[in-house]
Amino acid sequence: MADGTGEAAAKRSYFHKERIKCSPEEEARLEREHFWRIIDAFSYYRVHVQEQVRRAEHQYESLPQKHRKLLPNVLAHLAQISRCAEKNQELLQAIVHNSLHMFENIEYGQRKIRPSSTFDMDKLKSTIKQFVRDWSEDGRAERDSCYRPIIQEIQRLFPRHQCDVSKVSVLVPGAGLGRLAWEIARLGYMCQGNEWSFFMLFSSNFVLNRCDQVNSLTLYPWIHQFSNNKKSSDQTRPVSFPDVNPQSLPPNADFSMAAGDFVEVYRESNSWDCVTTCGSVCPLLYHFENMANELSVELSYEEIRTAVSTIGFHIEVEKESVQTTYTENPRSMLRYVYDCVFFVARKPADVYYHSPEDIQPAVKSPRRDGEGTQT
Repeated sequence: MADGTGEAAAKRSYFHKERIKCSPEEEARLEREHFWRIIDAFSYYRVHVQEQVRRAEHQYESLPQKHRKLLPNVLAHLAQISRCAEKNQELLQAIVHNSLHMFENIEYGQRKIRPSSTFDMDKLKSTIKQFVRDWSEDGRAERDSCYRPIIQEIQRLFPRHQCDVSKVSVLVPGAGLGRLAWEIARLGYMCQGNEWSFFMLFSSNFVLNRCDQVNSLTLYPWIHQFSNNKKSSDQTRPVSFPDVNPQSLPPNADFSMAAGDFVEVYRESNSWDCVTTCGSVCPLLYHFENMANELSVELSYEEIRTAVSTIGFHIEVEKESVQTTYTENPRSMLRYVYDCVFFVARKPADVYYHSPEDIQPAVKSPRRDGEGTQT
């Protein structure tokens, strides 16, 4: 009979070794390699799309001539996709240029651009669609379904007629491209967004700090979708952004973005009046599920709710069926609708940590190379 106890201990030791025992030098190396891997993805985008287009052209040319005559516009459409990819690449290169020195006191050196993995290209394509969700008129309906309930609850809990909202601190983990945090700051609250993904950090830094004219930039976010198009023109439809001027916050607005892993950056208890995230209106998607060498415990909402209550939080608002979409192409013939949970939990005054030593260290996940690494 196998020694199950020994095997379990060995697995725990493996995860501890892989995820925590990294020297500062090793962490810096992993961070540098990860940084350049994301730069590679942004820079390799055009080549990636052109390879897709060439495959489509080859498949079309392999058809019998009598069939090709039935489809006279295919090659012209593929050429248009290539031109749209060129335009997207121009914007992505502007983001790269703006990102190389975005972190103070940190330099990642220089190196030649390398081909990017399919995994990272998929992440980049998703990031392109985030511009639509967060900073375009096309994304307004999706923002209204996700962000508006959060903002309304903040205004209910911290109303202007009862408190100085400029002194109410709001933290937004998983801030993405920053629109939710920006909207909260626009209402006068002191707000900080937190993000770990370089894809999101590069893009949010660009839109928040380099865009100052409404709808001055254009992306073609749907050119990667070759299926479920009613019209060919739907695939090459442009989207303009930003729909508002990100520089138009009031002069006294207190808004910032912080880079890093949430559980590592924010260790001091009782520092924020409100912590909010669009994760409170979302399906339970676990990014590290089934990934090699990644520790992931997938919980049901029931289990999460029980843990929240057991810690001592009081659930004040709970809506178990909030339907929404995520970076949806409104003209696609295939759409995903998520049946989400929205909740508000209050931390009572008597729920606190006595000292920093009472806080158990979070499992640390250094950035790694490879297609299996989430950002």
